[in-house]
Amino acid sequence: MTDLLSNLLTPDDVKALDTGQLEELCGEIRTALVRYGKEYGGHVGSNLGLVEACVALHVVFSSPLDKIVFDVSHQSYVHKMLTGRARAFTQAELFGTATGFTNPAESEHDHFVLGHTGTAISLACGLAKMRDMVRATGGEPTTDNVIAVIGDGALSSGEAFEGLNNLAEQGGNLIVILNDNEMSITGNHGGMYGTLARMRASGGDCPDNLFRAFGLDYRYVEDGNDVHAMVRALAALKGTDRPVVLHIHTTKGLGLDDEDAAHGIRAGHCEANHWQDPLSEEGRPLGARKHYGRLAMDSLAARFAQEPGLVVISPATPGSNGITPEFRAAAGAHYVDTGITEEHAVAFASGLARAGGRPVVATSATFFQRTIDQVQQEVCLNDTPVTLLSFGGGMSDADNTHSGVFDLALFSNIPGLLCLAPTSRRMFLDMLAWATGPDNTHPVFLRVPGAAILAGERDGSLDPDVTVSPQATDADAPWLGYRMAHEGKDVAVLGLGDAFPMALGLARELDATLLDPLQCSALDEATLRALAGRHHVVVTLEDGQLEGGWGEKVTAFYANAGLNMRVLNFGAAKEFTDRVPLAELHERYGMTRGLMLARVRGALAR
Repeated sequence: MTDLLSNLLTPDDVKALDTGQLEELCGEIRTALVRYGKEYGGHVGSNLGLVEACVALHVVFSSPLDKIVFDVSHQSYVHKMLTGRARAFTQAELFGTATGFTNPAESEHDHFVLGHTGTAISLACGLAKMRDMVRATGGEPTTDNVIAVIGDGALSSGEAFEGLNNLAEQGGNLIVILNDNEMSITGNHGGMYGTLARMRASGGDCPDNLFRAFGLDYRYVEDGNDVHAMVRALAALKGTDRPVVLHIHTTKGLGLDDEDAAHGIRAGHCEANHWQDPLSEEGRPLGARKHYGRLAMDSLAARFAQEPGLVVISPATPGSNGITPEFRAAAGAHYVDTGITEEHAVAFASGLARAGGRPVVATSATFFQRTIDQVQQEVCLNDTPVTLLSFGGGMSDADNTHSGVFDLALFSNIPGLLCLAPTSRRMFLDMLAWATGPDNTHPVFLRVPGAAILAGERDGSLDPDVTVSPQATDADAPWLGYRMAHEGKDVAVLGLGDAFPMALGLARELDATLLDPLQCSALDEATLRALAGRHHVVVTLEDGQLEGGWGEKVTAFYANAGLNMRVLNFGAAKEFTDRVPLAELHERYGMTRGLMLARVRGALAR
């Protein structure tokens, strides 16, 4: 490393560099990012492609007076380096001290906490609207130029088009930089990408122009990895009095070397460079998402030939959920990548189901949050047999934009949606087969088992082949009856889904009854009443938000039924957490074995 990057403390330091030093700076940044990706991992590919654009942004504009909003913001590493946070990416002992997304708590140059797709143009419209209103009344706004940076993959999001539509009518100064690297997380999917290809091929001159059709001004830069071309293009747009789209063509992962290529991570159209794990982790066992995801896809693939309506739908994040390139290629029409369009994916699935198909929508719990309206209205209100396969639910050390801790409280309160929480590999696959089979005709939310269950199956503390059939006691609520895992005395411990391994350990310490609830959509009132006759304390554990969640419903049941039962609920607080270690969260929420034992024994002593 030379001294350029290490000496940049503010964007003004970037402006002080001469033209030759800008190329040198871009080289230093690219070298630092490649090293960072190898040693720490992260969203390296998108940042490598955006190096020159970010440098040019800070040469031309004056942040934070000029507001730069990064869509998703996983491509903001270079922006962070240029706004005083370079050491978080260049010094190994500081890796991880800056989050992988923008965050106003870190810097005045970050304007929003962002991690989901398609929001930047809408947010930028709001910033520009307020600026113009302040100016119209003679005030001095705290915003001058507004710039939204969005990738071609993110452009598939419906909200991005809503923002463009609003922007065209709103008018005023707002620059949308479209970073077109011909790649989403996987390949781009959707009709507009043919249009973008024609726009690139014509140097931006073809009449078939997506943005001019909205009524927006448009510019094109063929080599978005030429820092001087980017400086010229942005300087020409600074202070514009009308909305304009600057379409730049870049190379995702530019600068990745032979070592990266040996691990399958390459420049250009490479799925692996969207998220790069540290190279030191190569060959480690699969995590829960990919492990159970691959099992699920294998089980579904075996049925494709006999079931033409069985379709897996992924809103653009297949690889992280075990939906491998090999599966996608073999599945053919049985697999649909809708692009980054969670809402469309769920509504599309409901239409497919209404026509007689059996769709499975597979994505992360944090992304399923975006579909609450579609799940409630298009799926549950219409009672279509859509299976929602949810990955990454529960407490974790994730950043605050990707937490899956809210899923059970959100989805278990939607009428008509059965929320299943399997606690073994076999149970998960059996529930998936039932949900997508002829015996089920209703919507199902199926929570994919997490790390705690996988760890228990690998170390032998959990039996991966434990299962239970859907009970026929109530045709409208299959899987209603709780599974009795162990019959004990005095205390009954109920461990929902991924909290079951923790419940198992607690029950063993207490010689308590242990129950596996299987689902969180309805209460097994018969079992809960039976517990009241033989136990003094009921303990509920859930890997999710406690308030509005499942355990509180158990407490309310006993109170409303007039049964003399002391109930203790354990789960997460209603809060956002940002990269907090899981062990620290368990301590915070009183979910360590020692803290739980103390509460239970205290309740027994009363």
